[in-house]
Amino acid sequence: MKLFKFIPLIVCFLCFGCENIIECIINKRPEIPNKSFDVGYVNSYYYEDFTSEIKNEPNDDDYGYSYEIYDDLPEGLQMFANFRTLSIEGIPRTSGTYTFKVHLYVDPPEYYDEESGQYEDALCASSTSKTFTIIIN
Repeated sequence: MKLFKFIPLIVCFLCFGCENIIECIINKRPEIPNKSFDVGYVNSYYYEDFTSEIKNEPNDDDYGYSYEIYDDLPEGLQMFANFRTLSIEGIPRTSGTYTFKVHLYVDPPEYYDEESGQYEDALCASSTSKTFTIIIN
């Protein structure tokens, strides 16, 4: 009976290899922080930002980060990405409630393994997304 508990683990090792299982147990993956955006006002300067990270990775500054926004930001606001930080700023021109999705893509640093002669990718996932809302009065 105890053997059945180990069969899924054995299947995982056969399908993925040791490195991927260990990496996914550690759960290294990109994370966008939870963030509530402040209410903005038409014709008044607006600025908000957040900084993403790689969960369970002390060297997350070594990764490459890129962002995309899907759906609409309020007219007059723009997204700017500066490494790990995404900012939304500008002067909104119309009032309303705007919901949009931020996608984060990361490129892990490639570490060269001298023994195997291969490059190692150390992430469980290379992207994530989160939905946000901005209210402009």
